[in-house]
Amino acid sequence: MTSLPLHQWDAATPGPREAGLFPQRGGGAGAAPGRSRPCRGRCRCRAVPDMAPAIAAEEGGRQRRAATRQHSLDLTGDPPPDGLPGDTEALLPAPGPGRARGYRAELGSILLLLVLYVLQGIPLGLAGSVPLILQSKSASYTDQAFFSFVFWPFSLKLLWAPLVDAVYLRGFGRRKSWLVPTQYVLGLFMIYMSTQVDALLGDGHGRGPDVAALTVTFFLFEFLAATQDIAVDGWALTMLSRENVGYASTCNSVGQTAGYFLGNVLFLALESASFCNKYLRFEPQPRGIVTLSDFLFFWGAVFLVTTTLVAFLKKENEELIPAKEETKGITDTYRLLFSIIKMPAVLTFCLLILTSKIGFSAADAVTGLKLVEEGVPKEHLALLAVPMVPLQIILPLVISKYTAGPQPLNTFYKAMPYRLLLGLEFAFLVWWAPKVKHEGGFPVYYYAAVVLSYALHQITLYSMYVAIMAFNAKVSDPLIGGTYMTLLNTVSNLGGNWPSTVALWLVDPLTVKECAGAQGHTCATAGASELCTAAGGSCVTTLDGYYVESIICVVLGFAWWFFLGPKFKKLQDEGQSSWKCKRSN
Repeated sequence: MTSLPLHQWDAATPGPREAGLFPQRGGGAGAAPGRSRPCRGRCRCRAVPDMAPAIAAEEGGRQRRAATRQHSLDLTGDPPPDGLPGDTEALLPAPGPGRARGYRAELGSILLLLVLYVLQGIPLGLAGSVPLILQSKSASYTDQAFFSFVFWPFSLKLLWAPLVDAVYLRGFGRRKSWLVPTQYVLGLFMIYMSTQVDALLGDGHGRGPDVAALTVTFFLFEFLAATQDIAVDGWALTMLSRENVGYASTCNSVGQTAGYFLGNVLFLALESASFCNKYLRFEPQPRGIVTLSDFLFFWGAVFLVTTTLVAFLKKENEELIPAKEETKGITDTYRLLFSIIKMPAVLTFCLLILTSKIGFSAADAVTGLKLVEEGVPKEHLALLAVPMVPLQIILPLVISKYTAGPQPLNTFYKAMPYRLLLGLEFAFLVWWAPKVKHEGGFPVYYYAAVVLSYALHQITLYSMYVAIMAFNAKVSDPLIGGTYMTLLNTVSNLGGNWPSTVALWLVDPLTVKECAGAQGHTCATAGASELCTAAGGSCVTTLDGYYVESIICVVLGFAWWFFLGPKFKKLQDEGQSSWKCKRSN
């Protein structure tokens, strides 16, 4: 690789990790940390004369992970075989003439990859559902901002991807050394949390949610899921033959989408008493069919069983495990990343992309939560994301025709003002919600307006996302393409994450409330609000910080578009020498 910042696109999937209006998988432009091509000797980045056009380092549609195979550290201490040190981990060799291997010959491996990616999507979906649950329990937006840190690990996994690629037990398997323990920890942690999560969410009788504990818990979930993604992505390239490796990206996309759907949309629907009573029961019950505790226990057990089967029944291709390398390969990878960032063109790109999404932060991070606050059922928001799936599949194919040329950022620049204006449209939808709400809920035409607005939002979002991905592929140095492109995509992800967190945090300070019914009291702080209520009054919102923030964000967004947008587009005119890294022995 949504209730906005909240259900962000997984950085390892072929879709944006930027928030949308409904709960959905995948989170700003993202890419799995890719494997860079080996750089014999030491690499350092500096301007060099123009050479061949830069190309993206991809294999079968998947970007390779940072930390090349030549950075592998075998913990067994076995001496390396004869030949070049740092023999790279390769794809399974292509079959000779007359020995073509169709996908059916590797159907078991393909299905295993699909299952592993489905499991990866479960923690992502569950984490994406928690903000909606917190909102239904009247959590503050400051709490939501704190919880939003849960979605950062997939954007930051480049920081520890080189370690996952480099350190392993040769006898057990390079990828299984990380995959098996990671999934065991996830499974055991889910089962343990199934006994604690109800208390953490609050009992609804005076004790509210423990947001700090929930944040730590789900941050660990996301960290483990991101680590599992690093291992699975790497294993996919050696588990399948060269002619079938393209199915790896299909398994990733389909599997994570299915996992996110199960952990988010399906869970929210089955957890809702109103949804279950209306569509799935003959007699109403006060609770849904499942609880978060039940869901965690079930999937924790599934994780343990699946991981045990993988540990004992699935073997890695031993002949493709790289030879022993010097440990300095890990530090060289981090040194290489730092040298890339110091290049003037790359540094300018990073600074601009880190500020380019401020204008969207209120719409993307707060709108979904505000709709829940205004009474839109969280399970309805989840289900409204389903019609968007076909659009999200088609859009990248259509938009790529306009970003395949020499100036992909033109598409980014043209789409930006429309997306900014849609932020005001989202604010209107929130303002309109209480006006059309009736005893039975919301009319069909309101939901139709929400879906239409979100569809338009997706067009602008994907236009910007595909443009950034195309530009990153265009400028990435093929010598270290995977590391280079992953670094640029990681910065793009962070450019969406930090404004969303800040936007959530600012809603409460920007909101103005007055104490009605109790003279001499205010609602300026949480303590003052309690005193107002104790005195027989109630806090009434006179100015919602969401609307203030929406206007400020749009103004800042247009200021960026007008003053910095042309400078951002001008990066396309930089010569190849501005982006290339030079290798020195």
